Amino acid sequence: MFYREAGQFKATYAEDNRIFTIRQDRIGFALILAAAFVLLPLIATHYIFEAILIPFLIFSLAAIGLNILTGYAGQVSLGTGAFMAVGAFGAYNLMLRIDGMPILLAFILAGLCAAAVGIVFGLPSLRIRGFYLAASTLATQFFIIWCVTKIPWITNHSASGVINAQKIEILGFAFDTPVTKYIFVLVIVSVMALLAKNLVRSNIGRSWMAIRDMDMAAEVIGIRPMYAKLTAFAVSSFYCGVAGALFAFAYLGSVEPEAFLLDLSFRILFMVIIGGLGSILGSFFGAAFIVLLPVFLSISVSFIESEVGHTLPSGIGSSIELMVFGALIIFFLIVEPQGLARLWQIGKEKLRLWPFPH
Repeated sequence: MFYREAGQFKATYAEDNRIFTIRQDRIGFALILAAAFVLLPLIATHYIFEAILIPFLIFSLAAIGLNILTGYAGQVSLGTGAFMAVGAFGAYNLMLRIDGMPILLAFILAGLCAAAVGIVFGLPSLRIRGFYLAASTLATQFFIIWCVTKIPWITNHSASGVINAQKIEILGFAFDTPVTKYIFVLVIVSVMALLAKNLVRSNIGRSWMAIRDMDMAAEVIGIRPMYAKLTAFAVSSFYCGVAGALFAFAYLGSVEPEAFLLDLSFRILFMVIIGGLGSILGSFFGAAFIVLLPVFLSISVSFIESEVGHTLPSGIGSSIELMVFGALIIFFLIVEPQGLARLWQIGKEKLRLWPFPH
């Protein structure tokens, strides 16, 4: 079988510790990147870029941020939408208030603002956990949205609260078409995903997982819970802040509080649960599933209407979507708590052992 690691020897520790230890995985990853950077821009339509690919990449980045906090560090959070709002409004105000501010630097600084907010609202994690920590982060969601709607300076004194995001421009080149926006988002998400993959394999990533598995034992062996938990909140919030800036600038084209409500936080949480807790790849699986499911349901409803011969009640698609989400959450929590990433891992293990029984 082509998926075998026999004969692939590692001569150094660096080779043994690389992200993809099997040659076939490295080739597959290179082919995926080639398809994403070269093939899709040539064959995809504007609708696919704007409705599927760009939101998929942005939600994947936000899911990676939440997965770092919840999947790797074991800290429950329901404030993802709030941290994304901080990134979006932070990037907008940095571009507005500072002349000549490069947009990439604005995104980084907006992510750092979100990281600072994450550290502040992550302080309760030093004393509480579980449901009470979830309630604390839920308060973060309502507090940030309240600040955005009640402080006129944040929205540049807009009467409606809806403001147009500045154009994405780097070195005089404007990213103003669906294809160029897709490339812009893809580069940022690819770099940050690789950074996250390496980060969770480092010393700080191992300390996060030790805190997640048993915080008292981790403290006994020398891991500082305060440092580990607050760095998890900071890194997670930074990723969510950058995702929020991309969400406003590259997808919506506007910065508005209504885009970052509690529904967005739950949607990102669903991505992490369905994709797989503690898995960077699972964040992409979950985002793809959540983005594609409404499209699939919309096509299914249209097909049923054409077959039946009359129009179904309005809102039936969104109701079915919510029911399917709920059923899938229950299914994965019972059958496979580690989500789609675990199913992918099982498939790879069976492929490596085929045709022998496992």
